[in-house]
Order: sequence, then structure tokens, then C-alpha cells
Amino acid sequence: MEGVKVFGRWSTEGVEVKDPSIAPYISLEPMYVPHTHGRHAKHRFYKGKVFIVERLINKCMRSGQGARKLGGKFIRGRNGCGKKLKMMKYVEEAFEIIEKRTKKNPVQVLVDAVTNAGPLEDTTRVRYGGITLPVAADVSPMRRVDEALKNIVLGAFYRSFNSKTSFPQALAEEIILAANNDPKSYAISRKEDVERIAEASR
Repeated sequence: MEGVKVFGRWSTEGVEVKDPSIAPYISLEPMYVPHTHGRHAKHRFYKGKVFIVERLINKCMRSGQGARKLGGKFIRGRNGCGKKLKMMKYVEEAFEIIEKRTKKNPVQVLVDAVTNAGPLEDTTRVRYGGITLPVAADVSPMRRVDEALKNIVLGAFYRSFNSKTSFPQALAEEIILAANNDPKSYAISRKEDVERIAEASR
């Protein structure tokens, strides 16, 4: 939509998805307010049509790791489960920090981070007779985007957990590191771990 900007500030014109395989699943159609009220929730694969910034906001609305540990600790999120307006403000603050640090359009930085953080290969369990073996399998483009967004947000939760770093600062730092393909990023390190295990399972 011409003239529409994210949060009234950042345009999606000129934003490029460098990986053509995931390009159909990263929607760059801008919205005045990134909130579709779940109108795509009941349709299969329709989340690929949801604006990528809104999908990031939705991933922030989670309770945390739950039963699994992250970095040896139970990470419980930032009390944003169901609080979309609160998470929208956090993401807007993170975008401001990204723009100040990188001097780039934060939407482009986010798209680059998602492109870099999505694993290409994962493992699945296949049963042969009475034996279950891990087998390497290619990851679908939509799942790559899902996993990248999830790990970026989990990395931000981890950076801001029991720390003086606020969640917007942690989210901005995680996105910037992932966009630069820096192994200090949780999302990038997680991707490398998954791909290494898959390579060993071939």
C-alpha cells in the first residue's frame, strides 16, 4: 500500500528478501496498525500472509520456554501473553534502537535477521521395526520463518532475563546480531546447532 508506513515511520518500499525460497512467506504489505485481530487464524498457511512485523509481535506474546530450560534457566517471557498493545510498543522501541545503531530501515534489518536465522535442515524420528532413528530432513520455508522468529524472541527473553537490559533493547540487539549472521546471536547459534545435529544424522 503506497504511503502506508509501519508505526507511521518506516516504509517497506525497497525492502528486499534475499532468499527467494522464503520470499512468498514474508509478507511486506504495510499496515497503519499491525493488528489483524486473528482473521487469518482459521485458514491453513494463511499466517504467511500476515505482515512480518505483526508476526514478530505475536511471537513476543508468549509465556516463555515453559518446561524446557534456556541457558540453564526457566525463562518465563516478559508478561506479555495476550497483551498485544504492550508488545507493539516494545517492538516500536526496538525498531527505534535498530535505526539509531545501524542507520538502516529496521524492517529490512528484521527481514535479514529472519533470513539468516531460519535453519535449512533439521532432524526427525523415523521408526524402523522396533528401532527409532534420527534422520535429517529439509525444513519447509514456512517453518524456517516460524523458527527464526521464535528463536529471535527467545534470545531477547534470555538477554533481558534477570538483567538491567530492557526487553526492547534486548530484542533490538538480537535482531541486529542475527541480521549480521553473528554467532553471538541466540537465533544464529541455535540454527547452527540444529544444522550440525542434522548433518550428523544423515
